[in-house]
Amino acid sequence: MKEHRTKLLIIGSGPAGYTAAIYAARANLNPIQVLGIQPGGQLMVTTDVENYPGFSEVIQGPWLMEQMLAQAQHVGTQTVQDMISRVDFSKRPFICEGEGGDRYIADTVIICTGAQAKWLGLESEEKYRGYGVSGCAVCDGFFFKNQEVAITGGGNTAVEEALYLTNFASRVTLIHRRDQLRAEKVLQDRLMENPKIQVIWNAVIEEILGEEEPSKNVTGVRLRDTQTNKLSTLAVGGVFIAIGHKPMTELFAGQIDLDKHGYIACTSGTTLTNIPGVFAAGDVQDSVYRQAVTAAGQGCMAALDAQRYLAEHP
Repeated sequence: MKEHRTKLLIIGSGPAGYTAAIYAARANLNPIQVLGIQPGGQLMVTTDVENYPGFSEVIQGPWLMEQMLAQAQHVGTQTVQDMISRVDFSKRPFICEGEGGDRYIADTVIICTGAQAKWLGLESEEKYRGYGVSGCAVCDGFFFKNQEVAITGGGNTAVEEALYLTNFASRVTLIHRRDQLRAEKVLQDRLMENPKIQVIWNAVIEEILGEEEPSKNVTGVRLRDTQTNKLSTLAVGGVFIAIGHKPMTELFAGQIDLDKHGYIACTSGTTLTNIPGVFAAGDVQDSVYRQAVTAAGQGCMAALDAQRYLAEHP
């Protein structure tokens, strides 16, 4: 069991955490970054990345995270393979405990624990994730030019992503388990008016179909009618899961203000939480954009906010 003292503790990694670490280290804050259960976050399970600025060719998500980690370490960040299991934000310095029993005592904290896309929980979904199954239309829609794709969900996210996919796909099929959507009326109207979109009501995906040769890819979905239990098959080249995201904030419940969806509540346009000296960046506080580049931008903002706070509260 060790005790670590630092001006700045960064909880979590990914684009937000690594960028915060880079800026904080360059500001001589000597940050400690606890990497968490999945260092690199969601990009570690993302294959082709084509929309991160600075790369003319397609890059791999894990490679990008490895580069960010190496850069954070190169400029002086102390990275620790641990997972924070308890926090005390009631007074400064803040005290956080790792799963192994180590204590982290910090003057400021940046939370970058991210969010996870909710998945259907199918074995076939896991098998083809990154090979035709995606949780982000903005990230991966470009790869399905002139193909038929399916998307499942019924809220604003599902409808918005279905509309977005029409910019690339030849046909988009929205699959919803009920007979009406939860999305806002204006979005529903746009959906119904788009000639490239069809809706299959009262249906759920039972299995994602695909092939291994000549390359691993999705070929369709097996659907079950929720009223009759009748099975049917829909041929598609891609499947998008849009049933929501879950911010990784269970650890902070009761310690910090969360919004009604569980995201950390920050002052608009900043990374400031309701606890002075505690900041949040990336998908853990962003329910709207959820992109690597916006998370990185917020990581920069959080480091600058922490630096400013430490200057004012030495």
